[in-house]
Amino acid sequence: QVRLVESGGGSVQAGGSLRLSCAASGYTASGNCMGWFRQAPGKEREGVAFIDSNDATGYAGFVKGRFTISRDNAENTLYLEMNSLKPEDTAIYYCAADERWTAMQALGRESFGYWGQGTQVTVSS
Repeated sequence: QVRLVESGGGSVQAGGSLRLSCAASGYTASGNCMGWFRQAPGKEREGVAFIDSNDATGYAGFVKGRFTISRDNAENTLYLEMNSLKPEDTAIYYCAADERWTAMQALGRESFGYWGQGTQVTVSS
């Protein structure tokens, strides 16, 4: 059974940082595309950052230069380092995985086979 479990969310002030983690079980993080989506209240879910089987990465324009996605294959864990956080980054952040996509393909898709339960990130001004 595949499980993706996010952690690391919380409340920070604007300009602060958070590091999200996504621990995968029953699934090999390396060799697959994994990434982060987010959904703010009243808004559609959007892709944030992805890393694929070749360790290529892709980022949505609104997080470029501020967020960094990485993966620890030994720990089977995905990370999202978020710096210079803004109030508009407030959302539930979801980890997702699918073997089909490259990082760049994933940016434009929501069809992912596996999802975590989400972790709340709140940024206050």
